[in-house]
Amino acid sequence: MSKPVKVHSVAEGPVDGPVVVFSGSLGSDHRMWEPQVKPLVDKGFRVIRYDTRGHGASPVPAGPYALADLGGDVLALLDEHGLERAHFVGLSLGGMTGMWLGVNAPDRIESLTVCCTSAKLGPPEMWADRARTVRESGTAAVAEAGAGRWVTAGYAAAHPGRARFLREMIASVPAEGYAASCQAIERMDLVGDLPRIVARTLVVAGAEDPATPVEHAEVIAGGIPDARLEVVEGAAHLGNFEQPERFTALILEHLEVAR
Repeated sequence: MSKPVKVHSVAEGPVDGPVVVFSGSLGSDHRMWEPQVKPLVDKGFRVIRYDTRGHGASPVPAGPYALADLGGDVLALLDEHGLERAHFVGLSLGGMTGMWLGVNAPDRIESLTVCCTSAKLGPPEMWADRARTVRESGTAAVAEAGAGRWVTAGYAAAHPGRARFLREMIASVPAEGYAASCQAIERMDLVGDLPRIVARTLVVAGAEDPATPVEHAEVIAGGIPDARLEVVEGAAHLGNFEQPERFTALILEHLEVAR
């Protein structure tokens, strides 16, 4: 594990409310969680969103990164906010980070929600190739394809402005940060560690997710003791953004039980 970086974060909601930390997808920043903020704040939760290292306004240390690095940054974020424990919600790379925390820092995680993610996402060559492409040509070279995985074609056609917002989000990520994060996914294998997670866990999958299909969620839910699996129809990879009402309802329901 490298030295933690101080990631950029945004905290909203009552200062004395239960804290929920939101962690995003490869190629995103904290804005991807915008649909979830007001509903949670209105229910009394304090919402902390952050930009993964190498993304958004966070520092961009040289790669490669490992999941342990990304998890260490979250632990430093909790310390920065004076938090012993927090609920954690992660999507894709954020979900991988959440599972790492569930295994390696169980005393810091109040509950765990992992969305549209995987415990092992091969083939490794794909991630090495994508990292190479981004280092050579920048994140704009993968923005169209990335946004095409994030939302269904029907959603993109019906909401061209939002689809453009997502493409621009990916294209704004520093090339080294994106590529170094690809390398974390390339080497990741959490499958054997899943039974060690003790946090109450909700696993959410998008029925139309081409990046982490439902089978990946089934592996996670089958490996984590007593995990609950929910599949959301009409959702591709950025399911919280495409189907915000359903994802938010599932997250809130899980948080209220664990509260």
